[in-house]
Amino acid sequence: MIRSLYDWVIRLAGHRRAIPALGVVSFLESSFFPIPPDVMLIPMVLANRDKAFRIALVCTVCSVLGGLLGYAIGYYFFETVGAWVVKTYGLQAGLDAFRHGFQEHGIWIILIKGLTPIPYKLVTIASGAAHFDLFTFVWASIVTRGLRFFLVAALLWKFGEPIRAFIEKRLTLLTWLFLFALIGGFVAFRYLF
Repeated sequence: MIRSLYDWVIRLAGHRRAIPALGVVSFLESSFFPIPPDVMLIPMVLANRDKAFRIALVCTVCSVLGGLLGYAIGYYFFETVGAWVVKTYGLQAGLDAFRHGFQEHGIWIILIKGLTPIPYKLVTIASGAAHFDLFTFVWASIVTRGLRFFLVAALLWKFGEPIRAFIEKRLTLLTWLFLFALIGGFVAFRYLF
C-alpha cells in the first residue's frame, strides 16, 4: 500500500496542478498521511528551479496548517483518531517519549524533530496530546518546517540534479549537521549577547 501511495505522489509531482497537490500532500502528511512532501518537492524544484522558493513556501504553509489538524487530533481526539494514527505507523514508543518530554523540552522537541526525517505527524499529535501551548507550537512549526523545506529547495535551486542524489542519500546526516549548527547558533547568541 505504501509503495502505491508513493508512486501516486511521484506522479502528482509531474501533474499540471502539482503545486496545489503538493499543498494537499504537505497538509495531510502533518497529521496522518504516510508519504513526506519531500517526495514531490524535490522533483518539482528540479523541474522548475525558478519556482523553488514558491514551492517551498507552499510546502511550509500547508505543512504548518496540517500540523494544526494533527495538534487538534492529539488535543481533542487522541483516544480515537490519534491512537489509530500512532498505532498504524508503529509510533507508540516515540509518542510516549514525546509526551513525557514536552513538560520540560516541548519547544526543542518541535524545533528539532520538525527538521528530522522523524514523521512530523508524531510531533503534531504529541503536541496536542500534551496540551502544549498552541502559539508556541505554531511559531516553532513555522521555523522548523520552513527551514527544512527552504533548505532543500535552496540546495536544489543552486546545485540542481547533482545535489538531489546527495540529499536523498544523506538526508539524515545533513539534517543533524544543520541541527547542530542551529543549536550552536542559539547557544552562542545566548552567551555572547
